[in-house]
Amino acid sequence: MKKLALFVIAIVCLGLIVACGNDDASSNENGSGDESSSSGSGEKLVIWSFTDELEDPIEVFEERHGVEIELTIIPIEDYPTRLRPVLESGTGAPDIFTGELVFIKEWVEQDYWEDLSQAPYNVEDIKDDFVDYVFELGRDSNGAIKALSWQTTPGGIYYRRSIAEEVLGTDDPAEIGDMMSTMDGLFDLGEQMKAAGYRLFPDEGAVRWFAQGQDPQPWVNENDELIMTEGRLNHFDYAKQLREMDLTAFAPEWSPAWFGAMDGPINYNAGWDEVDENASNEVEVFAFALPTWGLHSVLKNNTDETVGDWAVTNGPNPYFWGGTWIGMYKDSDNKELAWEFIKMMTHDEEFLTDWALETGDVLSYLPVTEEIKTDFSDDFLGGQNNYTFFLEEALSINPGIVTRYDQQIDGFFGSAVGDYVEGVSTKEDALQEFYNQVRNAYPHITTPDQ
Repeated sequence: MKKLALFVIAIVCLGLIVACGNDDASSNENGSGDESSSSGSGEKLVIWSFTDELEDPIEVFEERHGVEIELTIIPIEDYPTRLRPVLESGTGAPDIFTGELVFIKEWVEQDYWEDLSQAPYNVEDIKDDFVDYVFELGRDSNGAIKALSWQTTPGGIYYRRSIAEEVLGTDDPAEIGDMMSTMDGLFDLGEQMKAAGYRLFPDEGAVRWFAQGQDPQPWVNENDELIMTEGRLNHFDYAKQLREMDLTAFAPEWSPAWFGAMDGPINYNAGWDEVDENASNEVEVFAFALPTWGLHSVLKNNTDETVGDWAVTNGPNPYFWGGTWIGMYKDSDNKELAWEFIKMMTHDEEFLTDWALETGDVLSYLPVTEEIKTDFSDDFLGGQNNYTFFLEEALSINPGIVTRYDQQIDGFFGSAVGDYVEGVSTKEDALQEFYNQVRNAYPHITTPDQ
């Protein structure tokens, strides 16, 4: 199937792998606490999450405090519907639960998470120690901080050094970034790649992150108006242009071919089929648009032959994708212990230093990043210090563009762009259908055609 999914597939899939690799819900549903020894103090902490990234920190915390932690991992597509009833009833509710970027703004407005702005937590006192957008996304409309995050997830463009050297005469991230700093530059580079027998990106979905342009705006403003920026309108044309100029390998995001393109040639126009190793129409892909966690949870997990042949640089504009926030249930009977775990995860310098050096996770806690960023390097990226790059990108991120409507509107928008690219609809018809879908889902939102 060659249907362009853009946002739809990405939003469904990103929570499954963001910053954590592949979750195994069936093996973790009973909680990691089942394998833990009973705590000497008899205390037990219950945590629910959509990702397995807390498993190693839990082991550290259990050792430090001599307590038992029961971790329940729920697939992200089921997470809100499983979590909401127990939080509303209080029966079987966890002491701590996490939230993902796609629904963080909705959840901070609910009366489920404890207000961490108040005593004894007083997190406003350490506000300046965090990357600004990360801290602010945990704040509700009344100013209360409900959740914190230990990570920042700006994105970049990962590219193959050997291909860059062959086609462009350099593999330097700064020089490649200059070439891709505008959409025109991106397309010029794509044409050079095609002329040399390569493809710029695996599929058209890669450019969706640059649809915001240099002036990113929320989907819905304070007056409940849908905002169609010039960047969003242009995105229809950019995606169509990529298709018509044949600058991608037609390997849809999250498909077998998409993953396969990370480690060598794939069969061109594979769609959603399994990679055919005997295909004669092979092509190699130059670059992937991915966030911080894409390095460790996507690229490193799907490469062997290309290890060390990668670097990361900027695209036409900064963007971010995903992230995990953590907070405590307001009616927990274990608030003191829950706060100790949240403190360890978000601003314990000893733990976070070890965590960053071991996992490569780009932290939001600045006292630690200031200590480790200068000497950071990654062999997978040919020794590049990707830490400084991503921290600089994070400074450009505006938390005000995130709204509670994003997940669904992103899906509608991706479908509309896909229909246009595939020739199912004209641009005008695709836009109109997009507006109709938004109004049907959210009747109070005014669309530009009204």
